[in-house]
Amino acid sequence: MQGILRTDFMVVGAGALGLASAEALLKQGASVAVLERGAVGQESSWAGGGILSPLCPWDYPDVVTQLTSRGAALFGTWAAELYQSTGIDPEYQASGMLVLPPFDRQAALQWCHAHGMRAEAVEGGLLLPEVAQVRNPRLLQAQRARVEQLGGHIVEQCEVKAIVAEAGCVKHVVTRRGELGAERYIVTAGAWSKQVLGEQASQLGIKPIRGQMLLFKFDAPPLPHIVLHQGMYLIPRRDGNLLVGSTLEDVGFDKSTTAEVREMLLQRALELLPALRDMPVIKHWAGLRPGSPDNIPTIGRHPVLENLYINSGHFRYGVTMASASVEVLLNEINGLPQTFDVTSYKWKT
Repeated sequence: MQGILRTDFMVVGAGALGLASAEALLKQGASVAVLERGAVGQESSWAGGGILSPLCPWDYPDVVTQLTSRGAALFGTWAAELYQSTGIDPEYQASGMLVLPPFDRQAALQWCHAHGMRAEAVEGGLLLPEVAQVRNPRLLQAQRARVEQLGGHIVEQCEVKAIVAEAGCVKHVVTRRGELGAERYIVTAGAWSKQVLGEQASQLGIKPIRGQMLLFKFDAPPLPHIVLHQGMYLIPRRDGNLLVGSTLEDVGFDKSTTAEVREMLLQRALELLPALRDMPVIKHWAGLRPGSPDNIPTIGRHPVLENLYINSGHFRYGVTMASASVEVLLNEINGLPQTFDVTSYKWKT
């Protein structure tokens, strides 16, 4: 298979960030190959709940919220374009999010006012009516269809075993399908990014953080909006599905689910929504987020290898940050000015 994939760009990892990066590059006329160690869109991007906001944005540094805010602002247009071009509806909707105490209400209101986010103090909590959601599996299906529609070449079951560099550049990658090459390379492998990079990882601080979730099914949405309480959320879908999540577990590359977490999530969800008492758990799953210090992703060029880039480490907010992160990445690749200070996202040496 060596030599078949000599493209302008090789994207390693076919989650939301990898597919969004590929789509943007294809739109500007580049040839793109996307390599995926397993199946497209079946890891963290698929497993997440799709809330297009930090859970409590006032608790995060501005370097995180400037990416989430920009990504959320771009998301509606992007989702509509994906739907129009592929016929697959990502189910983007501004459903709003109700944040229940305890939290610092005054600090929250001040943050929202300073950052232009609508907030309404309501009985029992704070409603953020503009917070939107997307249905992750549908989004990924639409992304894949769009990349293929634009001429992108996706290769599944193609794990990258090593990155071979020579004279300050990546020469090729070694995969289970042989040695494959491109002019430039972008690592978007989520929790596996550090493993993919191997000795080229530099000071990359990305590691897997497991999150477990439950799924219930109602005849109609049981809640008018997302509900958040002390880090746990209930997400109502249009068709009556209800997602309950999630945990933050530092357990390495272990995607198994546990009875203890199932019971904990169930009991906490029952306190917020007693109607769940007689409802069966339809599904219980886990995903591995690309954990990073302070939730800050790494986006941009490698400090030594001039044709190697990364767009990874988005922790809980890869889907939310997708459009903004791709914007940052392409501005760097194309030598264009950034819309805000991107120093904090640069690859550390």
